[in-house]
Amino acid sequence: MANSASARKRIRQATKSRQHNMSLRSKARTKIKNVVSAIEAGDKEKAQNLFNEMVPVVDSVARKGLFHKNKIARHKSRLNAKIKAMA
Repeated sequence: MANSASARKRIRQATKSRQHNMSLRSKARTKIKNVVSAIEAGDKEKAQNLFNEMVPVVDSVARKGLFHKNKIARHKSRLNAKIKAMA
């Protein structure tokens, strides 16, 4: 357990930061999952709209360092290619 006041404060700050980061990470994953489900359902227009909503969210999360920028770029590229390939 923390003995100094500064260590106790760091614990409080880390807890608050962790909760905030978990929320952002979850939001990004949900956006990606929504696009994937729309692609699997075969709805191109809905998939494109969801993709357009997803891009700024995942870019923001990547900028904050919660996901690696290349991982996000890979997701965007693959999802966009799947949408373009739909009939």
